[in-house]
Amino acid sequence: MTIIALYSNKGGVGKTAAAVNLAYLAAESGASTLLCDLDAQGSSTFYFRVQPGIKRKARGLVKENKKVFDSIKATDYPSLDLLPADFSHRRLDIEYAERKKPTERLAKALEPLRSAYDYLILDCPPTINLLAENIFTTTDVLLAPIIPTPLSLLAHRQLLDFLDEHGYHAARVYAFFSMVDGRKRLHRDLIAEARHAYRHVLQTSISYLTHVEQMGVHRAPVGVFAGASPAAAAYRALWAEVRRLPNSPTLAG
Repeated sequence: MTIIALYSNKGGVGKTAAAVNLAYLAAESGASTLLCDLDAQGSSTFYFRVQPGIKRKARGLVKENKKVFDSIKATDYPSLDLLPADFSHRRLDIEYAERKKPTERLAKALEPLRSAYDYLILDCPPTINLLAENIFTTTDVLLAPIIPTPLSLLAHRQLLDFLDEHGYHAARVYAFFSMVDGRKRLHRDLIAEARHAYRHVLQTSISYLTHVEQMGVHRAPVGVFAGASPAAAAYRALWAEVRRLPNSPTLAG
């Protein structure tokens, strides 16, 4: 099972939209896929028309056992399941801090899923805390959406610095630009600067398009209600690029 995390330490960068669309495309390709909504706000869960809430609160993501299977729900799409968000997810970092090897708790909780799915895609909350460190330890590929603005680039720099300072390798962190407006010179200039400054910036960018915004209205991935749109094509290109990335068992050094 390959674990892909959609993560940013800055909110509002298109992380959840990418997680939903990539999970849908992974399943559409025939791969057994689970989208795990780790954000207590539950946006991915909303898009898939699933009620939030997991059984016995967060226990399934705390202990190394098969309780996590009890909370998995099917979606409307073949080969795609969802582990929905729960408000208790806001306390996962506290739960992990109280246990041995606190940065490895998520990996242990997800271990029973490895034989059941080809892809596990994590939609992660926008914060750097102990849960984030569990994500860094667990994932094979960490996808970081960046809006081409100075603050978003600053947040990405902070993420890379944090990884270096705390002994996590950034070799499995791949950035891609999101909510891009190609008419703006600032966007064009900052994208060019970032491609020069960072070695792992994907070629595919997701433009600021109305069909992405309409996901909340249709409560579905773009490919479901606007399969011929530029937005759907952009996510397909992003997924094709992600599938070619080299995978590693861990991000941690």
